[in-house]
Amino acid sequence: MHIGLDLGTSGLKALLIDDAQVAIAEASAPLTVERPHSGWSEQDPNSWIIAAELALDGLATKTDLSAVRSIGLSGHMHGATLLDASDTVLRPCILWNDTRSHAQAAAMDTDPAWRAGSGNIVFPGFTAPKLDWVRLNEPDIFANTAKVLLPKDFLRLWLIGDHVAEMSDAAGTSWLDTGARDWSDDLLARASLSRDHMPRLVEGTDVSGQLRAELATRWGMSNVVVAGGGGDNAASAIGMGVTKAGQSFVSLGTSGVLFAANDAYQPDPETAVHTFCHALPGQWHQMGVILAATDALNWLAKTLDQSPEELTAGLGDLKAPSQTVFLPYLGGERTPHNHAGLRGAFIGLEHATDRAALTRAVLEGVGFALADCQQALAATGTRIDTCFAVGGGSRSDYWLQLIATVLNLPLSLAKDGDYGAAFGAARLGQMAATGDLTLATPPAVKRQIDPDTALSGAFQDGHARYQALAKSIKDLT
Repeated sequence: MHIGLDLGTSGLKALLIDDAQVAIAEASAPLTVERPHSGWSEQDPNSWIIAAELALDGLATKTDLSAVRSIGLSGHMHGATLLDASDTVLRPCILWNDTRSHAQAAAMDTDPAWRAGSGNIVFPGFTAPKLDWVRLNEPDIFANTAKVLLPKDFLRLWLIGDHVAEMSDAAGTSWLDTGARDWSDDLLARASLSRDHMPRLVEGTDVSGQLRAELATRWGMSNVVVAGGGGDNAASAIGMGVTKAGQSFVSLGTSGVLFAANDAYQPDPETAVHTFCHALPGQWHQMGVILAATDALNWLAKTLDQSPEELTAGLGDLKAPSQTVFLPYLGGERTPHNHAGLRGAFIGLEHATDRAALTRAVLEGVGFALADCQQALAATGTRIDTCFAVGGGSRSDYWLQLIATVLNLPLSLAKDGDYGAAFGAARLGQMAATGDLTLATPPAVKRQIDPDTALSGAFQDGHARYQALAKSIKDLT
């Protein structure tokens, strides 16, 4: 048996699978995010350990864990977890959706060495500009920083007692030479850091260490390896079997992602597409990322004092785009704008605009933002032949039909089962334990959502209008 631990922003999930990759049990524990200032987003890293203990305790109460052979890790990316020489946490982790370091990111991005070395724009959400913000604003903490870990790798430190990271997560720091799959001494030096501050690197399918004896005893395990694992999106791709060129998935979670696997390293930073290592050796992937997907719908639901399910329940069949346009830039945007200060808007409100019209506009705005990502990916030469839909938003048939139509791409839904990041992490653990790297196969397809060809032209026009309005808003900011 194999365990996948997925450290999400709002909770940690533990999933137990058997050797046939059938889910046996799962457990979870909640997490909270602190926002002490506008644009800030932080978590206490020690809360991750408490959550992992609760989740693993939950698994142990449901089934015997003595046959567990591996643990795989997944987690939200880019977080800056700063430790002193005794591995004590120096400050709350600065999370992926924190934009305080936008000025530092912009300044770093003017130096062409960063894009050339990392293959990416230096985005405000990435780890390197956060450390520069700490250097400038919290110099004592920066001076005492002995190790910088990504969130899931702080959990790994607790599990195995060693500082280790893997390629897919490390590629989101801006310090990794993404093509060479190694830390860049030049980029670290430009950040007043060195390799001594960085964890050891492994591939996602490698063994990063053994589960500490006291933890193994606590849950009745022995000889358990901990795999390198993957960043949340790379782990989700392993769970969905998206590992080769032409395969992709669209994720409707808190953020929105259009993820495409690549067989080669093909960066194009100017598109604001993320080019990262995959969790498999010798593979890479690209992502178009928007910062608010279900987060946008949740915002509307909270504003209107309704649940997201209540907002979408009565929408019926897909309709042509509404008169009202929603720009989903509630906390800035990545692809294609790379603009931390960009903010959202409703445009085209009228007396007839009601709750249903606002809901449709929000769903359309997210769909159009994903179409922007699709165009950016195409500009890099990345092809998309097949696409799975995942995430909480994929439970809405209306939203899926809309996105399939906007992207002009059939969307596949997997047969019932959990194929997300926790499952991908468990698969990576199984690969590390067995040495079999062929285990990440796509799931069976339950059904396919095809584009509504009768509405394709209307949504193309709607996307063009959306892009024109987005440009106007961007020019104002």
